[in-house]
Amino acid sequence: MSSKNVIKGVFLVGLGATSYGMLATFVKLAYGGGYTTAEVTSAQMLLGVAGMFIIYSLQKAQKAKARVKATGNNILQLMVAGTSMGFTSVFYYMAVKYIPVSIAIVLLMQTVWMGVLLEWALTKEAPSGKKIVAVAIVLAGTLLATNLINSSVQPNWHGIAWGMGAAASFTATMFAGNSVAPHLMASQRSLYMLLGGAVVVLAFAAITWPGTFNFSIFWVWGMPLALFGTVLPPLLLNAGFPKAGLGLGSIVSALELPVSVTMAYFILGEQVVLFQWVGIALILAAIVLMNINQPRKSN
Repeated sequence: MSSKNVIKGVFLVGLGATSYGMLATFVKLAYGGGYTTAEVTSAQMLLGVAGMFIIYSLQKAQKAKARVKATGNNILQLMVAGTSMGFTSVFYYMAVKYIPVSIAIVLLMQTVWMGVLLEWALTKEAPSGKKIVAVAIVLAGTLLATNLINSSVQPNWHGIAWGMGAAASFTATMFAGNSVAPHLMASQRSLYMLLGGAVVVLAFAAITWPGTFNFSIFWVWGMPLALFGTVLPPLLLNAGFPKAGLGLGSIVSALELPVSVTMAYFILGEQVVLFQWVGIALILAAIVLMNINQPRKSN
């Protein structure tokens, strides 16, 4: 693979990770405008599905001959896998409601060690010493990045629980995204997964419905939420990972963490102390350690 393709892949993965990193700040701003979690998630998912459908329709017309048709089983599997995307959105946005964005994103990054455990359970192969060390570094970094050690303020355990739930469902999303119907176009796979996620989000909206729904969320915050949360990231990451390789791509995708914390610091005015920056640096170092010298895979 040429270095030009690798650089292009790194750029695409970096843009995808940056998009995800910006998302929580938009959610927090929407909360500040009085919108509920159900309204935020519904607007993001419905507009995201519409946007992905348009993209898929355009690609379908351009690649009519080369396109592989999805079977009914493929569609069902992708929709079931996509429910984890819906759970991630609901859990993560509930976490942001109770705790600062800078802490919520750190909890979401617990996918590093959760992924190791899931891989162990699925393959029945014990993780390598390098992965065990990386997990230990992540846990140490989390203690610092969430400021649990030095803060005299009692943490909001509701937010912590929602954040850990988001990490667990996001771990499932990553594994499903790499293993379910990989022969289909990225936009096609993303569309069916988003439809599965929409079922979860709409069910959550119905369960928590207070009797009113502020439809202005669709034109006030719906577009940036859908663009940066459900349209750009899957397309950019699916296009970039095959070119950058799994190891390098995983390292670059960690940009989501510093981008999210930096936006929370400058736009939301959240306090981020030195210990938290050190913890974030440790988590990033662990991700690099886990993925360095990994063989490059391409599709």
